[in-house]
Amino acid sequence: MLRRLLLPLLLLAAQWCAAAPAFAPVTPGQPLAFPRDYGAHPAFKTEWWYVTGWLKTTSGKPLGFQVTFFRSATGLARHNPSRFAARQLVIGHAALSDPATGRLLHDQRSAREGFGLAQARVGDTDIRLDGWTMQRGADGAYRVRLRAREFNLDLRLTPTQPVLVQGEGGFSRKGPNPAQASYYYSEPHLAVSGSTSRGAVSGTAWLDHEWSSEALDPDAAGWDWVGLNLDDGSALMAFQIRSKQGGKLWAHATLRDAAGRVSRFAPGEVVFTPRAHWRSPRTNAEYPVATELRTGSATWQIKPLQDDQELDSRRSTGAVYWEGAVTVEREGRRAGQGYLEMTGYVDPIQL
Repeated sequence: MLRRLLLPLLLLAAQWCAAAPAFAPVTPGQPLAFPRDYGAHPAFKTEWWYVTGWLKTTSGKPLGFQVTFFRSATGLARHNPSRFAARQLVIGHAALSDPATGRLLHDQRSAREGFGLAQARVGDTDIRLDGWTMQRGADGAYRVRLRAREFNLDLRLTPTQPVLVQGEGGFSRKGPNPAQASYYYSEPHLAVSGSTSRGAVSGTAWLDHEWSSEALDPDAAGWDWVGLNLDDGSALMAFQIRSKQGGKLWAHATLRDAAGRVSRFAPGEVVFTPRAHWRSPRTNAEYPVATELRTGSATWQIKPLQDDQELDSRRSTGAVYWEGAVTVEREGRRAGQGYLEMTGYVDPIQL
């Protein structure tokens, strides 16, 4: 009797698994093409456009800012003709780091794509989420506009350098298995102008755009990442993927010098060494907010604009992470500034 009752359920489960949608794989040898790849890639599971930067007010006060838009394919209702079917989700995070406040100001929102509320357009950067927007113009400059709970941003981000393609032609390994990868490019040294709730601002920013379907190893807890605009015109990106046991699963770095020469560093050549920690009074997570980074023979000292730059996004992506403005020194002298991101210090990250 029990077998007769279970059989229809097992058959339904098998049919559902067989029909479960497969997301597009990330494979090497697929060169990025622009402007197409500035836009969304809805066949892949996860995608983000990620802008971080340093601003300066007219009085010379430093501020850090972050704006991230995520697109997530749900894998549901692919053939459902209803406009209410949640095929794609669009999520936004925004943050302002102001040492005078002493904590990170941040906001988040999310919506299913459609109904004029949310979109991530194919073909070029055009993202809209309930009044928050990021659009790339015909001249290549980006316009970011949003009103958050405690601040607002209206910024123009103008490229001053060519696109920096990460990994091997845009194929960026994220683990020992080649399937653990993303397509990835950066736009460093963006010139920023515009306004915030603190008044008129100017500065520099870094944009990352990544899309993937299987980026992380099952044993991955999270990652540490830096994007640094160096004062001599160079750009440095480095990351490590941490295991749940605390070791390094994978790492990579890219340095493009002011003359355009690119150096890439293998996992064994990239080392993050904590130098100072900060414990969050809200989550009790301990973050290595000051870090020494080694890329090949070079050593960089990374220090935060302020310790408390923790962003709790459990209402949207389900994660808590540290996302903060940092300065970088080399051999005791200032070398530049940028952003440090650290995930998986509260719970293992889930993409």
